[in-house]
Amino acid sequence: MKSVASALVLVVSFGFATLGGAQTIDPFYSGSYSYVDLGSVPKLPPLYGGLAFKYDNPNQIVIGGEANSSTGNLYTINVVRDGNGHITGFSGSAQFYASAPYNDGGVVFGPNNVLFASRWPVNEMAQYLPGSTTPDKVIDMTPLGVASSHAALNFVPVGFGGAGRMKLVSWSGGEFYDATITPDGSGTYNLNGVTQVSILSGGPEGFVYVPLGSTLFANPSMIVSEYSAGSIATYEVDGNGNPIIVSRRLFMSGLSGAEGAVIDPVTGDFLFSTFGGGNRVIVVQGFAVPEPGSIVGVLAGLSLLCLIRRWK
Repeated sequence: MKSVASALVLVVSFGFATLGGAQTIDPFYSGSYSYVDLGSVPKLPPLYGGLAFKYDNPNQIVIGGEANSSTGNLYTINVVRDGNGHITGFSGSAQFYASAPYNDGGVVFGPNNVLFASRWPVNEMAQYLPGSTTPDKVIDMTPLGVASSHAALNFVPVGFGGAGRMKLVSWSGGEFYDATITPDGSGTYNLNGVTQVSILSGGPEGFVYVPLGSTLFANPSMIVSEYSAGSIATYEVDGNGNPIIVSRRLFMSGLSGAEGAVIDPVTGDFLFSTFGGGNRVIVVQGFAVPEPGSIVGVLAGLSLLCLIRRWK
């Protein structure tokens, strides 16, 4: 099981430092992209899991604490933005949002603002209706053919091939799956047609789709947090939103415990958390601003003007 001990072993094995200063953006990207280490979230219990922007508030993040444990929970934290909208820090302290045993890298708001959360190592997916503080539905992924254990998920954004489809990945084998969801009549969703389409390297723990129009990304792409390798990597994606394995390119290295992944709906910045490795949140700037409503479940009903008014 991933733990503080395993995070320390990772540091020794790969020679990475656990605190700020060691990570670097690959030279191919470094002229266009930069990062800011936001540090630890005040009062958020380590170890950190995945993170997502609250569906109705671009200034609030939902993030996992005590990830991978039976006592894990999700918390909210408010963010501070500069004059250009980029996140520069946190405001206040983490507040309980929902009970989330075994929360992992996948924390994503989907259709109708339902929160989907990966659960590792029990190979499950939890779903929360808006306002719920306990799971409204838990799906056992093993009967669906998902390799133990499911670790992260996301939805393909509007503008990409396969828009709206769910993608899933397991740690540590990196098995990457395609699926669809259908309403179950209770506000939550059934998972259908789960099919393995590829295998990702590096022990993936979180992934997002790169906002269209981002510099150096001529083709539709995704970005992956690689826990085991201590890095962030990019892949071009095909017409179904699946990673093209031979297109993998290193984006960022020198990390320990790269975990969740989310795109800031206001700026397009890429944020990821770390499980161990100082338990912190890092934001990478330089990506294009996503089109309003393009990210499934993220502020789909708000216009860009509304977003601007919210954080000014």
